[in-house]
Amino acid sequence: MKKQAPYFEQVYEITRAIPYGRVSTYGAIADYLALGSARMVGWALRNALLWQDDIPAHRVVNRNGELTGRMHFDTPETMQALLESEGTRVENNQVVLFREKFWHPEALDHA
Repeated sequence: MKKQAPYFEQVYEITRAIPYGRVSTYGAIADYLALGSARMVGWALRNALLWQDDIPAHRVVNRNGELTGRMHFDTPETMQALLESEGTRVENNQVVLFREKFWHPEALDHA
């Protein structure tokens, strides 16, 4: 039997797979993993911001497209700036055209 990666590593793997210019949600990642909760995904990404620089945590937002994790970046504006640098428009701390920008991890199963 193949040993499964620790939960945080699974979250990081999925987050790395979010395409440039797209966003996913804490809940979609949690549902895809069928482990933990949206809050646990948030904890994993908060940890990544502290210790790893190769995880695009800025691409993960809440279920309404809001930048609820913005306070965990170097400045509260950093998350928005990173998204906008990838062509994702943000207004009032919310992704504009969220449904069009949303990427679900299930896409990995069809790649």
